[in-house]
Amino acid sequence: MEQARRMPAPFAAVHIHHVEGAVRRAPGGATAYAHRDAPFVLNIVGLWMDPAQTEASQQWVRSFWQAIRPLGSGGAYLNFLGDEGEGRVRAAYDEASYARLLELKRRYDPANLFQLNQNIRPGGL
Repeated sequence: MEQARRMPAPFAAVHIHHVEGAVRRAPGGATAYAHRDAPFVLNIVGLWMDPAQTEASQQWVRSFWQAIRPLGSGGAYLNFLGDEGEGRVRAAYDEASYARLLELKRRYDPANLFQLNQNIRPGGL
């Protein structure tokens, strides 16, 4: 936990976003945004300019995440994810939304042309 307390680079940050209000008023399944019952979204940002800070910065983000993870819902906000794998992409959606998005991907982008950023692959997980 000690490592999670020290930001190794001056641009590192932790954002806590309050997401109630309009987010909660929309009915579940109305959009792809899931986890409407979570009052907050946490974004742990590791930014650095000096290549010598790469390992320490990445370790800081991972340590912070592991320390705070037991307090969260296990969900994810897609726009805050880095290259963390399909499991984390999947955690951004509820079952119905993921199934609907997977079907759209299979129908309209079976060759996975639109694959930048976080992506639902046509084959699913």
